[in-house]
Amino acid sequence: MEFANSGYLLLLLLLIPYLLWYFFRGKGKEPTMRMSDTFAYQHAPRNWKVKMIHLPMALRCIVYVLVVIVLARPQTYNAWDNKDTEGIDIMLTMDVSASMLTDDIFPNRMEVAKEVASEFISSRPSDNIGLTIFAGEAFTQCPMTLDHAALLNLLHHIRTDLVTSGLMQDGTAIGMGLANAVSRLKDSKAKSKIIILLTDGSNNVGSISPMTAATIAKKFGIRVYTIGFGRETGEDIGAIDYNTLQDIAVSTDGEFYRAQSQAELSRIYQDIDKLEKTKMNIKSYDHLYEAYMPFAWLALIVFCFELLLRWTVFKRLP
Repeated sequence: MEFANSGYLLLLLLLIPYLLWYFFRGKGKEPTMRMSDTFAYQHAPRNWKVKMIHLPMALRCIVYVLVVIVLARPQTYNAWDNKDTEGIDIMLTMDVSASMLTDDIFPNRMEVAKEVASEFISSRPSDNIGLTIFAGEAFTQCPMTLDHAALLNLLHHIRTDLVTSGLMQDGTAIGMGLANAVSRLKDSKAKSKIIILLTDGSNNVGSISPMTAATIAKKFGIRVYTIGFGRETGEDIGAIDYNTLQDIAVSTDGEFYRAQSQAELSRIYQDIDKLEKTKMNIKSYDHLYEAYMPFAWLALIVFCFELLLRWTVFKRLP
């Protein structure tokens, strides 16, 4: 247990002058009633009221101590807990080029990809997960973190008009997106490191080729799961370079997938979730919580008990 306002505990020192005043206050006072001789009372039996005469004072001291403890705000943690859990380091690498706004999958590819990725993140609370986005260029939207609430917030706020509004160069820099994700994972100490790369196009810009980035990923022991996303209809036929995506996956000991619907994409993420399970031993504890309420209730009970005794059993007559 610890105290948020530990300075208030110094108030307990005030009990010292109070106790000194209490026990020495009668010294030198004139007696309330004068008697010629008190010999007859020296050996008289003492009833329980006399023996308990200082009980109200003791109760007042207890109430004071409890109130000071409440003011000091005691806080406590649960005990440390060692447990085995599933956990790996993951970078999600998502294509945000203009073609991801295609509405062949309702409402569009981008929104569906974000929704399914959100479900995947929520299903793996023990993992370090980060997010890289790319179009004609690539950057880290969120570094790897266990704060999945922050990650989900950043994922949901990826603008669908990054390219159309000129905030990002258009194109599909698969190699750049993969290299950016690798740079975030290469120094990880985790036994299992993976990248999930989703795109609906072919690499057509960027200074790093997809296979060069895949070679670097392989060097650092990073598996890459590639997903070609989108329906092959109309002008989109052949837009996705399935061969390159498959080569990336094979060269890094990952897997290649094709998804033409939200249901298929969800199943792919579920498959990856089943494949990537690594036992980790983590030491954790619950968040601290306020522990002053028991002291407050006890102070109230003792105070009421002291008042009851003072007004009844130990009531003083003028």
